[in-house]
Amino acid sequence: MAYRFSLDDVAFLRSAAGTDALGLAAGLALTDATRLRDADRLRRAVGARAAAVLETARLRRLAVAKLGPLSADWLLTDEALQQATPAPVAAHRAARLAGIGVHDLTCSIGTELVTLAAGCPVVLGSDLDPVRLAMAAHNLAHSGTPPGVPVVLARADARTPVGRGLLRYADPARRSGTGRRITSADTVPSVAELDAGSADRPPVLRVPPGIDHDALARPGEVELVSLDGTVREAVLWPAELAGPARRATVLTTRLDGTATVLGIGLGIEQVSSTEPDDAPVTPVQDWIVDPDGAVVRAHLVRQWAARHGLSRLDEHLAYLTGPRPPAGVRAFRVLDTAPFTERTVAQWCRRDDIGTLEIKQRGTAVVPDVLRTRLRPALRGPTIHAATLVVARVGRSAQAYWTRAVDLR
Repeated sequence: MAYRFSLDDVAFLRSAAGTDALGLAAGLALTDATRLRDADRLRRAVGARAAAVLETARLRRLAVAKLGPLSADWLLTDEALQQATPAPVAAHRAARLAGIGVHDLTCSIGTELVTLAAGCPVVLGSDLDPVRLAMAAHNLAHSGTPPGVPVVLARADARTPVGRGLLRYADPARRSGTGRRITSADTVPSVAELDAGSADRPPVLRVPPGIDHDALARPGEVELVSLDGTVREAVLWPAELAGPARRATVLTTRLDGTATVLGIGLGIEQVSSTEPDDAPVTPVQDWIVDPDGAVVRAHLVRQWAARHGLSRLDEHLAYLTGPRPPAGVRAFRVLDTAPFTERTVAQWCRRDDIGTLEIKQRGTAVVPDVLRTRLRPALRGPTIHAATLVVARVGRSAQAYWTRAVDLR
C-alpha cells in the first residue's frame, strides 16, 4: 500500500532538515535488496519521517522519466504520479491553450499548472486535497515558472469553480476498470457534473481514452492523443477551441530537436475527420500496417489510410495494406498468406527455423498467448530468427499472414 502523506510530512519535506534528508536519500540505492538498510539509515537520521523521505525519493526517480527533469525536486504521491500526464502530452495540450487564462479544476500536485504557466497569461489551480495543494505550492516554487505569470492555488470542489473569466480545465479521476467502454459516469466528477458547473463556458476535459465519446454527444472536438505508440488520453475540446469533430494526434519523442512543443522535442502527426476517407478494400499487398491506437480510437483509420495511399484488408478491420508503408511506423512485410490453421502456421515456423514468434490478431477468436503455447514444439530455431503472424477476419473467415516486422521509425 502506498504511503499516505500528511500536511506535517509536507511541511517537514519542505524544511531545511527535510531537504537534507532527501539529499541523503537521493544517494541511496533504494532497491529491494537494500530497502531495510536504507530505511534504517534514514530512521537514524530523521526518525519517524523516514518513511515519507523514502517514498518521496522513490517517486522522484519514477517522476523524472515521466514528467521530465523539473520533477527531480518535486513532492508527489504515488496516485498523483500515476494519474499525471507524461510531459510531452501535457506540453502538446498546453500549446493549444497558450494565450488563454486557465483554471485547472483538479490541479492535484500541480503538474499541469507548471506546463500551463509556460504559455498562459494567468493560471489558477484548485483541489479539495490540502496535502496535494501544499505539494503543488512546493512544485511551482521549484519549477522556474515564467516571471509575471500569476499562478494561484485555492481549495475548492471541481464542481463549484471559484475563478471568473478563466477557461476551465479538468482531469477527473478514473473509477476502477469494469471491462467495458467508459462512460461519463465513470469519472469523478462526471463529465455531466463538470459541464453543469461551467454552463456559461464549457471546460476542456482530459478523460480516459476508452471513454464512449459518441455517447456523450458533447459539442466540440474529441482529440485522441498517443505517445510513442501508447494512447494516453482523450481531450474533449469545447466549441470555442474546437477544430474538426474528431482528431488523432500521434506524438513521438525525438532527441534531434527538429520539432519542439514548449521546449520538448516531438514528432507530431495529426489526422482529422475533415480529411478524405476514400480507402478501398483490396487483397493483401506487399505490406501490412497496423495504425496507431489514437487513429483507431478516433475512428479515423480510413482518413489515415487515404493520406498514405493504403487500402483496407476488410471494411470492418483496422489492418491496412499497400505497396509501401509510411515512414516512421512499424510495418509488416508479407512473406506468405493462407487461410488460418495451426498446422499451416506450424509449417511456416519449421520451414523458416523460427525461434521468436509475435502474434497479432483482429476480429478472430485467436488468443495470441494460447496459440504461441500450442506452437511451441515448432519454435525450435534460434531466438534471433523472428517472425510476426497476423491473423485477421477477412470476409467470413480467418486469414493468416506470415510477415517480418520492420521498424521504419
